Amino acid sequence: MTDRTDVLVVGGSIAGLRTAEALRRHSYSGAVTILEAGNDLPYDRTALSKKVLGPDGEAVSVSLRSGEALNGLGIDLRLQSRVESLDISRRTVRLADGSLIEYSGLVVATGAAARELPNVPPKVHYLRTLSDAHRLRRAIASARRAVVVGAGFIGSEVAAAMSARGADITVVEPAGYPLGRVLGDIVGARLAQLHESRGIRLVPGRTVTEVHESGTDLDPYSVVLDDGTTLGTELVVVGIGARPNTAWLDGSGIEVADGVICDEFCRTGTPNVFAAGDVARWPNVLFDESMRVEHWTNAIEQGSFAARQIMGVAGPVGFSSAPYFWSEQFDLRIQSVGSTLGHDAVMVLESDGDKLVVAYAQEGTLTAVAGVNSGAILPKYRRLIEQRVPLTAVGN
Repeated sequence: MTDRTDVLVVGGSIAGLRTAEALRRHSYSGAVTILEAGNDLPYDRTALSKKVLGPDGEAVSVSLRSGEALNGLGIDLRLQSRVESLDISRRTVRLADGSLIEYSGLVVATGAAARELPNVPPKVHYLRTLSDAHRLRRAIASARRAVVVGAGFIGSEVAAAMSARGADITVVEPAGYPLGRVLGDIVGARLAQLHESRGIRLVPGRTVTEVHESGTDLDPYSVVLDDGTTLGTELVVVGIGARPNTAWLDGSGIEVADGVICDEFCRTGTPNVFAAGDVARWPNVLFDESMRVEHWTNAIEQGSFAARQIMGVAGPVGFSSAPYFWSEQFDLRIQSVGSTLGHDAVMVLESDGDKLVVAYAQEGTLTAVAGVNSGAILPKYRRLIEQRVPLTAVGN
């Protein structure tokens, strides 16, 4: 038997939730269904490393919406509903239990999963889901030593959280500085100083080739680096990025290349199939770049835009974004707006104690600004980035 809905949102991510809510906000009266593979109501993933890993993390609420609130909007959220395949000719998706759901419009909002490190035992920790966070929080409580693989957003925040709870932390980062891949050496060096001042040992320019169980009670795991160095540890956390959840689209005819390929209107090459959030790759005309952005504000804005596109009220201008993200590490707040991809110039706008503001440009045009303890200044810079002002105008 085949079930049916009007708009089917695959994925209970923030992008999927905002798509469904925006449909109702724009008075869409058709049936709206969200399929979520997990068993949790929509929750704030940004709080996992920032709050749940803290000593009071068990009591932290990360819920975004209750079941009652979604029911009140007429949104049918179905948990533990993993989609396995898509048939675009019949406009149906097949779930893991074999059931079929027919749709009129489909929104792919399946987000991304943690990128896994090869050659590691199953007890290595990743942080992508709420259950991951609670499992890691419990492990941190008794760990004296930990190795964190990767100093991106997740790795840096996890290292800070564990260090604040008294653990001896070593961070291995191939690129060198924390957040160096994204924010470059100036901000990265400041963050490296912060972490090292709190007792975190940074191992830059090295990669992990293997993690194996050592068989000892003191340090049950051995982390082997590409130069032959072996680090003994009680706990291993891997934060080396994420990969879009697109396996269920294999063979469907939907174009996938490190994300679901869509145009500036969130449309895939298949009629009535859209994509939004971490899983979507689209041409961001603001930077003339094909992008897949794994940040909260982008997912919210893109999900809302996809809903307006479905309703036919989005207008003639496609979706463009100056992505915004923030990170909290120890007592510092790191923020960035815009895109640092391909930047060829950097300008320090302000450097005073813990405060640091850095601008990035490509071919003379401002493309991003990052700040450490910079307060509420980034909204101003977001407007300037969207206006495509020259870098020389920012420093004046």
